[in-house]
Amino acid sequence: MKNINSTTVRSLFLISEDIRKTWKNIYFGAVPYLNAMSQLRTVNDKFGEDSASDIVRYFLSNASTWRGEDAKRIKLELNNMLKTK
Repeated sequence: MKNINSTTVRSLFLISEDIRKTWKNIYFGAVPYLNAMSQLRTVNDKFGEDSASDIVRYFLSNASTWRGEDAKRIKLELNNMLKTK
């Protein structure tokens, strides 16, 4: 699977691990979505009744306080995944 930039698309569970490593003091509103992402592979998956793409969107909405180079890189990666869905 490829994204817009022709690079390999990482699984959501790998991205969630990266987020946990780089985001100190994760905003409480983002935690449930981050937990759900840790159980998902792609934005086409389902988590209960929710689509993975919705979970990623909800995570991004609750990650506005996360800043820095890692945040920019990972948010771009997640947004690119949503665009290629």
